[in-house]
Amino acid sequence: MTTTIRPTGPVQQGADGARTRTYDVCDNGRPVGSVGISTDPAFGASAGILHSLGIEESHRRRGRGTIAALAAEEVLRGWGCTQVRLVAPADNHAARALAAVLGYTERSRNMLKALRPTAPALPAGVTGRPMTEQEYAAWAATSVGTYARSWVERGVPEDQARRKSETDHATNLPDGLATPGMYFHVLVRDGDVVGHVWVARRAEPAGGGLGYVFDVEVREEHRGHGHGRALMHHAEAVTLDAGLGLLGLHVFASNTPALRLYESLGYEVTQYNLAKAL
Repeated sequence: MTTTIRPTGPVQQGADGARTRTYDVCDNGRPVGSVGISTDPAFGASAGILHSLGIEESHRRRGRGTIAALAAEEVLRGWGCTQVRLVAPADNHAARALAAVLGYTERSRNMLKALRPTAPALPAGVTGRPMTEQEYAAWAATSVGTYARSWVERGVPEDQARRKSETDHATNLPDGLATPGMYFHVLVRDGDVVGHVWVARRAEPAGGGLGYVFDVEVREEHRGHGHGRALMHHAEAVTLDAGLGLLGLHVFASNTPALRLYESLGYEVTQYNLAKAL
């Protein structure tokens, strides 16, 4: 049997400039599944997404998914993409196994925690409070570059990383500190600011809402004293005060200390974000 992919229609282009196309996966011309690809509006036109792949049950386990994914990657190369990513839900072990065969590696994880009615108490001498305008201005002056560097350090080309950072900041903070649903807080110990956390209100698929940690950092000179845990406890309090019962976050796979912290706090993986160079 010969496996090929065949377009189901013309290339579509959205308002954000991203190109999208869906293909039938065919055996000797007969459709047995589908695969969908697009360029990534967050990272730019040179970044691709393998956003769907499905083979009919009776035609699985014969390598058709692998052939279809490789063919889709070849199309992305023709579009000028230098990297491709995909999302594997935590409970989809088959998707992760196929991704490993195809050479994808884990870039990051999304995690989620159902909060208790009351947030854990902060350590003695430690308090949290909203950021001041001056503190926000200092954060904003470096945050785009800092976030972009975090992607570059994980193998993302510099132009894509910069695009991702600028897009995220512009989308999420159109009115800066005054943007509705955005909560910037600092952690204070004995009068000194030791770190900050940015929690955002986000919609969730079930129709409710959740808090989401976009940024959390302990200042370098104050690390190693449990302030990261305290910041995450304070993030829970901020989320609960906003009337939300779930708190999510994104963490890079290479950030082992952060992964261990979040796991110890009760966060569970909801999806794995995988990528490869083309």
